[in-house]
Amino acid sequence: LKAGGVAGVCVDLILFPLDTVKTRLQSPQGFRKAGGFRGIYAGVPSTAIGSFPNAAAFFITYENVKSVLPHGSSSYLSPATHMVAASLGEVVACLIRVPSEVVKQRAQVSPSSSTLRILSHTLYHEGIQGLYRGYKSTVLREIPFSLVQFPLWESLKDLWSWKQGHVVDSWQSAVCGAFAGGFAAAVTTPLDVAKTRIMLAKAGSSNASSLSLSLSGGIWRTQGLSGLFAGVVPRMAAISLGGFIFLGTYEKTRQLLL
Repeated sequence: LKAGGVAGVCVDLILFPLDTVKTRLQSPQGFRKAGGFRGIYAGVPSTAIGSFPNAAAFFITYENVKSVLPHGSSSYLSPATHMVAASLGEVVACLIRVPSEVVKQRAQVSPSSSTLRILSHTLYHEGIQGLYRGYKSTVLREIPFSLVQFPLWESLKDLWSWKQGHVVDSWQSAVCGAFAGGFAAAVTTPLDVAKTRIMLAKAGSSNASSLSLSLSGGIWRTQGLSGLFAGVVPRMAAISLGGFIFLGTYEKTRQLLL
């Protein structure tokens, strides 16, 4: 819990500006109208509050599920174990992540409004379900992401450990995390674009109730490949750096605590 929470807070606060740029590139009104480079830390209170419990919930679930399923470098079931553990971890973590992300993304594209004002406006007009707008789409984005990232991260660590004859250090785990995160970010960007559009859509609009796959089809028809991969560069940059910081910090903190 502590290791995951510390890792989550570090990565989210350090890389927040890149996340803001990515969100504004993906927003339906366009980068400039969404705020451009102004108010680059808009929405950061929501992230600061949600980061620790979100990341802690993920790693508690991930490590516990992994411990009861077959795993280890010698087991051919290891990739499947990591996939199942990561997927269940995301489902649990999204219960905390989605409300935080809804408020954060709305603040990022409306830098003149405070986080508290956006939270109260959402609750007043949409209720609790407004805070969970895009939950299904977020899960549909996070599970494919984790299915790629975590087995790749664990496999790269096992390979590096085998090559050097001992378990990888925390900085080596961080390097593996950066590569795994960047690759997973690239291939799941269309799902991230759809999730952002759903969260930013006006209440009652067709986009607000859309599923990510159907919305992705609409983006493809109207904006083509560039629309589906809007914000892919800052997303890859943020998640590569994030993978380095997040997974490296997690390993180092866990080693210190255990």
